[in-house]
Amino acid sequence: MEILAESTAISVINVPAEKINLTEWLFTLKEEEYQACSPAHIACGTSISKDGKRLSINVELVGDSLLVQHYMEEIGEKDHCLVYSLADSISSAGNARLGVTWELKVKKLSGTFCELSNHVVVSLTPEFSALLTKANITDLTPIKNSMQQNLEMHNKEETPLFANDMEAKALAGIWTD
Repeated sequence: MEILAESTAISVINVPAEKINLTEWLFTLKEEEYQACSPAHIACGTSISKDGKRLSINVELVGDSLLVQHYMEEIGEKDHCLVYSLADSISSAGNARLGVTWELKVKKLSGTFCELSNHVVVSLTPEFSALLTKANITDLTPIKNSMQQNLEMHNKEETPLFANDMEAKALAGIWTD
């Protein structure tokens, strides 16, 4: 799949990496906690797919697109969580689906600090390509530039707030082995 936009944002968490559980954080995130991490975050919830995988359902406004993401768990470890969604994108250009990969990683920096990496990749789908063709858009450069700018701005905003939420939960002892 062709990549339309890709962004990684990094933030320090002031607890040992061993105290963080990314996958449990994502799949137990309360709606008000999600909303507190960006004004663009509208709603979130969880569900289970037909084949028993966990889903994180997020609704957010990135740029001028309302995105409804149905993230399916692909990697679910304490220090590495990767989810994928065929996200519904609703904008003035029309409605289509985009491929969105969201990957969170925690890396130990010291015995008392760790680093959160929030990596997002938006991919072209045949459905989105057809929408662009219908609108006589053949040059993807302006679309990619706009998506890249919006994604980077959103990722830089939410990542430190995700890290703060994770830190508070780790300090409260939310995740125990």
